[in-house]
Amino acid sequence: MRESELWIEEPTDPLDPWGKIRRSVNIDLIKNLARGPIAGDDDLESAMSLARLVRGAYTSFGTDGTANVEREESWIILRALRIMLERRGLTFDPPWRDYDSFKSHWVSVGASGSGGWQARRDIIGRHFDPIIEALEKAEDVQIRSDLVEPVSPHAKTGWTRVDTEIAGLRQRFRTATAMQDYRDCGNRSVAVLEALSATVFDPAKHWAAGEKPPPVDKTDLRVGAYIAERMGGKENEELRGLVKKASALAHKVKHSPRADRVNAGIAADAVILLANMLRRLAE
Repeated sequence: MRESELWIEEPTDPLDPWGKIRRSVNIDLIKNLARGPIAGDDDLESAMSLARLVRGAYTSFGTDGTANVEREESWIILRALRIMLERRGLTFDPPWRDYDSFKSHWVSVGASGSGGWQARRDIIGRHFDPIIEALEKAEDVQIRSDLVEPVSPHAKTGWTRVDTEIAGLRQRFRTATAMQDYRDCGNRSVAVLEALSATVFDPAKHWAAGEKPPPVDKTDLRVGAYIAERMGGKENEELRGLVKKASALAHKVKHSPRADRVNAGIAADAVILLANMLRRLAE
């Protein structure tokens, strides 16, 4: 979540719509972030947002003595940040725990007095800049490891159900952090395949008359029949093989007790590429 979502804005006088706005930190939300990743949230983005909030709060307190975060909340936000960073394997252990101990620290290192504001900013920088830089690098890696984009100039297939499932898969992969999340990516990859199966397969065109067509979850049979009708002959064997492999990958991740980002990403990439291949066949 963005940094703005970590704040609460309320009118100082509810009866005066033109009155002043009081801004306070959403301490309950920050406590929830410390307890563990929130479903549907990008935990990395939230860690970056909290790091910037905490840095700003302590910078304001150390330089001009003001902050939107109350003294009794200053230790909560710092502790929450430390816990979130630990989840990402980052060590953050400044020599203070709240506003009061921060002030004691800067006094002990000779950063007090009217001319000490820059020294206090330097103290903040030494402790916060490395973790913010590490989070930025992690964001760069996450962006580069996001799911594949098709070579087609079209952003979507144009098949509503398929595009909806792909969008859901992308969102789930982007926010996944734990094994259960990656298994759900496998489940959503299967949903993309079933959406393709429901979209491209037409029993009247792709199945023998008088025979019961396979159910929608038999994606390799239904999509394979569609490919055979579009291409014909042995020339379609490789593409039909891709359908079977993509389905096998998706189901493997869906049921794996060791699902991780690499395997979930490969399965997701496979079904997204398959969707765009089939859309190209339709053209």
